[in-house]
Amino acid sequence: MKIYRGYKFRMYPTKKQEQLINKTIGSCRFIYNYFLDKKVSNAYSGIKLIPELLEEKTFLKEVDSCALRNSVFNLEDAYKRYYKNLGEYPKFKIKGIHNSYKTNNIKSTYKGKDYNSIKLDLINKIITLPKLKDVPIRGYRTKKNFNGLIKSAVIRKEGDKYYVSVLVEENIIIPQFNSNSIVGIDLGIKDFLVTSHNEKIKNTIKFNEKRLRGLQKWLSRCKVGSKNRYKIKLKIQKLFMKIKNARKFLLHTITNKLIKENDIIAVESLDVKGMQQNHYIAKSLTKNPISEIIRILNYKAI
Repeated sequence: MKIYRGYKFRMYPTKKQEQLINKTIGSCRFIYNYFLDKKVSNAYSGIKLIPELLEEKTFLKEVDSCALRNSVFNLEDAYKRYYKNLGEYPKFKIKGIHNSYKTNNIKSTYKGKDYNSIKLDLINKIITLPKLKDVPIRGYRTKKNFNGLIKSAVIRKEGDKYYVSVLVEENIIIPQFNSNSIVGIDLGIKDFLVTSHNEKIKNTIKFNEKRLRGLQKWLSRCKVGSKNRYKIKLKIQKLFMKIKNARKFLLHTITNKLIKENDIIAVESLDVKGMQQNHYIAKSLTKNPISEIIRILNYKAI
């Protein structure tokens, strides 16, 4: 059975590589906004116009061309979601929000040798990416290789750190199923999770709301474009990243325990979108991410 798995690594690019990543993110944002302004909703129509645009905007030649094409496909997806009433009309991308770009693994053969534009060396902890070449990485210390094909990679900037998420197509063998242990879980607001064995798990993540409010107030007083505003913005991003990482660790600790100890896990059906309409419940849902724990259980239970 073929499945797709994502693996996220922390990257340690050089200053030159950082500049190129930032240029690529900016160029992808420019392409997205340019074709949104032109109301080009078909990706293939937009891709045909890119060569002409490269001659006019020469800075686009410096970055990964695959990333530019993916930006056009992202715009097409946004239009499709809008036409299917799944989202709002596409909006122009703003600098500093969703700083990322996607590139595909291009495979080729020359003189009997196979070449890939994206290569992952887990022994030496290096990833090879288009234009960036070799970048040191960290993550998955116990893993030595992947039994699958790399399909694409998403390079992301979060605060002052850089990450890469690699999508791998893997072949797996589904083990024989034995239903020896069954557990039901109740996801709530007061208690993070309650099992059918009456085991209660509370949210142990501490969220410093007072510090966040103080930083946001400080940010509002800073002049737009000033260095102080950038510094405060970076502090806010780091605070959110700290909370995000703590929440991620808690979710994976809980789900790993549930998967290892049980063969069948039953989860109640909840209308999370409906719950988010209530202001007080929505605030609690940000601290107890119900939909996220269900998503993690779904892919870990394969």
